[in-house]
Amino acid sequence: MASKMYFLILLGISRIDGRTPPAGDNAVLTPSTASTTPARATVREVGLRDGLQSIATVVSTAHKIDWINAAYAAGQREIEVGSFVPARLLPQLADTAEVLAHAKTLPGLVASVLVPNYKGAERALEQGADLMVVPLSASHAHSLANLRKTPDEVVAEVAHIRALRDASGSRTLIEGGVGTAFGCTLQGEVAESEVLRLMQALLDAGADRVSLADTVGYADPASVARLFGKARALVGDRLACAHFHDTRGMGLANVYAAWQAGITRFDACLAGIGGCPHAPGASGNVTTEDLVFMLDRMGIATGIDVTALLALRQRVAGWLAGETLHGTLWQAGLPQNAAPAALHEAATA
Repeated sequence: MASKMYFLILLGISRIDGRTPPAGDNAVLTPSTASTTPARATVREVGLRDGLQSIATVVSTAHKIDWINAAYAAGQREIEVGSFVPARLLPQLADTAEVLAHAKTLPGLVASVLVPNYKGAERALEQGADLMVVPLSASHAHSLANLRKTPDEVVAEVAHIRALRDASGSRTLIEGGVGTAFGCTLQGEVAESEVLRLMQALLDAGADRVSLADTVGYADPASVARLFGKARALVGDRLACAHFHDTRGMGLANVYAAWQAGITRFDACLAGIGGCPHAPGASGNVTTEDLVFMLDRMGIATGIDVTALLALRQRVAGWLAGETLHGTLWQAGLPQNAAPAALHEAATA
């Protein structure tokens, strides 16, 4: 409970666990007023795609498979394993088909891939991906730099991808990922109204669900609460995921604000690697192990063993020698009042 109070005070938010504290409680829930129903959240690992695409080191297929196996053993059940893009553009992800094939052998694992265009979607369907994320940038400038299409041209392509998916009889889900939702290093301000318009347009074009991403780390808890609140009011649970970067140190605070707005799925990268090649300064995704630890301490079950994540991080660090890694839990270690058994119990509650 002390950890819940800490995050409440840190963010200046007067609600926790979706409940309004009674008058005279100084905006802090006591154990007697807190919900006794275990809350749950899903952490989708995107390090194998978003993380590796932004660093020079090319991790071997064998090591990627080891990474997936260890993440799965730690309890992760949603992993973005790569992207179907030309190998000449992103050699780090050239083996996505092989990595996906292995991921498909693990029972209960939702293996997703990023597909930037129709051709990528064809490959995702051929290889049997459970989910394909189609990126759309709400920033016109970033969209042209990253995808060589305007945002509305991406929407039109999603309609073609949906037709392809339906014609194939595949059950692969289509997620429209709206990036630069809080601003852009190339364009500057991105209007909330444009983000909401494009999000709805993706759903109208045939996306099964959408997500919102702070591609360049411009978001803050207040703007997250406002935009996610408006987005949830517009499309409800079809807003399925939040993707934050910790570029300016507000990644976990933004996760908390999105959780308060009703989001229960979050993207994260082991060791906080990641970024966007076409968004200068967009370093560092939210760190998976830090996020899982925060959620566990708040009493939000993830099904993930954070001690196993820390062990995996150490292995991955060896494969990424010379690369800049991020995160704080690996430096500070687990607190004395967070024994591994207790954390595992919280993860699986």
